[in-house]
Amino acid sequence: MFRSNNVAARVFERQILTPRPGTSVNAARQFYENLCPSYTIYDIDCPDHSFRKFTDDGQYLVSFGQNHQDLIVYRPTWLSFSCKEEDCDSDNLPQKARRFDSFFSQLYCVSLASSNEFICKDFFLYMESHKFGLFATSTAQSHEAPDSEGAIHGVPSIEKITFYLVRLEDGVVLDEKSFHNDFVNLAHSMGAFLYEDLLCIVSLRYQTIHILQIRDSGNFVEVRNIGTFCREDDELFLHSHAQPQVTHGISFLTGIKQRLLSFIFRKTWNEEADQTLRVQHLKKKFYFHFQDYIDLIILKVQFLDRHHLLLKFGSVDGGVSRVSDQNLAFFAVYNMETTEIISFYQNSSEELYSLFEYYYDHFHANSRSSLHENFISSHSNNIHALDQLWNIKTKASSFSQGKLLVMPSDTASAIYSMTSEGKLNEFVKKMMTSLPYTCQSQSPSPYFDLSLFRYDEKLISATDRHRHSTEHPIKFISRRQPNVLKFKIKPGPETGGLDGRAKRISSFLFHPFLPFALSIQQTYMHPTVVNIHFRG
Repeated sequence: MFRSNNVAARVFERQILTPRPGTSVNAARQFYENLCPSYTIYDIDCPDHSFRKFTDDGQYLVSFGQNHQDLIVYRPTWLSFSCKEEDCDSDNLPQKARRFDSFFSQLYCVSLASSNEFICKDFFLYMESHKFGLFATSTAQSHEAPDSEGAIHGVPSIEKITFYLVRLEDGVVLDEKSFHNDFVNLAHSMGAFLYEDLLCIVSLRYQTIHILQIRDSGNFVEVRNIGTFCREDDELFLHSHAQPQVTHGISFLTGIKQRLLSFIFRKTWNEEADQTLRVQHLKKKFYFHFQDYIDLIILKVQFLDRHHLLLKFGSVDGGVSRVSDQNLAFFAVYNMETTEIISFYQNSSEELYSLFEYYYDHFHANSRSSLHENFISSHSNNIHALDQLWNIKTKASSFSQGKLLVMPSDTASAIYSMTSEGKLNEFVKKMMTSLPYTCQSQSPSPYFDLSLFRYDEKLISATDRHRHSTEHPIKFISRRQPNVLKFKIKPGPETGGLDGRAKRISSFLFHPFLPFALSIQQTYMHPTVVNIHFRG
């Protein structure tokens, strides 16, 4: 829309030019090319807290105390100060302005965890109305939990996990939901997914998907549990038709596993039309892998809409270990109303990858009312992100000669992995590790908009993850002017790290719409360094 890079000229052009239909927000976001962070306060004097994230309305910064029990919430306030000297600019901020409380005001501090419980610092979800926040506490994890009926062997146990519904305005705890001797993956909020007013929580230990509704009054209401039973009256029906002398000692498949096996059987049956060949096809494709299907467990779940869930199935190791890229996994779409599996894919499926590539935003399951989250760059809405994905795919599928550093017995599989087909297969599996989508895991900041800026995504991205830190500043380059540096973000001390050999990790918290960010660098055996980057 804009022909000039001058902000005054852009304001004038905005008054006299009309953007194309449906592009008004994208046109307005181009102003961020002129409104970038321009000043950094290094190692700011701030509380020793674990800062988690901003809500996407920009009204709250959520943090946790180092005692792992307190929730502390701040309200961002823009820096303001007076200066009496004649030469007064942002390069000479007064000492009082170089403090954390010059940018944030504390709203409240609430203790959520008891003496033997700890707040999960990785877990935080918020309602799209921004009225309520969801937090979690847990006791210590045990890998030697006694076996109990219905529990999956190999999945650790946590004595107590509690989810708290907190009113963000004043920190009042409105409701809570506890799980005992269970295991929910709280890291990066992966064990839960929030869609509008519906919350699903995945019990890995008991293979149950708990669907809750969060009412406007601020309380949890149980909607259904999916796992052993799929319908509300399944248990009543089974008990009313059970014959004790027959069923005693027999272990039945869970309802969700029965639905899965039924779908796979029908799908395999329909793949072969010839009646004489169908039995052999079933033996090869279904019965041969029957025990493998039986051993699958639910690892992760997300809402696709109010009626459909995307389920990831895999091995017990894939659910407990952090490294699961190469593990065999399957994905299924489940209709909660009909209790049917309606599609099923292996994690190497090219059909599923095509859906991932062209319709990735549908996996985000964002509400249309979210003005900021609807503009997060992805390869299904941004040509630059799509080009990056295609480049990675091309490199992965290209055949290259190389030495096989394997034992002779592994030669066949190694040769396959070196072929273009094998490389493409591994690429697809790697891409599928991002499914199901982790709820609220990306920053909506316009500075991550790939239509406006380009940056090294190995060092920083919209995805909420820690990164290996670097001594050099992270550059944000203009997309429209490829050689123009717009701004830099440098985590850590201004003069660099004291110990170049120490492992350093960084995280970044960008305000959803202001030219404002926190960089947090943690170094082993050294104090945490928090920098504030803002437009001076």
